[in-house]
Amino acid sequence: MEVIAAVVVGILFAVGIYLILTQDLLRIVLGTSLMTHAVHLLLMAMAGLKGGAAPLLDRGKEEFADPLPQALILTSIVINFGITAFFLVLSYRAYQKLDTTDMDQLRSESSRHRGRSR
Repeated sequence: MEVIAAVVVGILFAVGIYLILTQDLLRIVLGTSLMTHAVHLLLMAMAGLKGGAAPLLDRGKEEFADPLPQALILTSIVINFGITAFFLVLSYRAYQKLDTTDMDQLRSESSRHRGRSR
């Protein structure tokens, strides 16, 4: 099962890097989101798929599941949501101001706007 997860992580990273290297701003945002999902799956695969009881000491079980990877993944999901929301608002604002989502045009427009403000 870990081998399948490793292959899926590799595919998600490859697609995420491909999307980040494109010229469209929304594809870049989608690529960063895919890469964070790949990190979530990587954390889960690295922790291993262990069986065991919930980590409650009064149950009398001898094997417990490790709650640390689940806590790390949950924290990462919350951070990913905040970063993705920020990127989407930032890209929407750039589209409103400059009427494009192409990175080359955004660079030329922003340098033109900087030249006017000086």
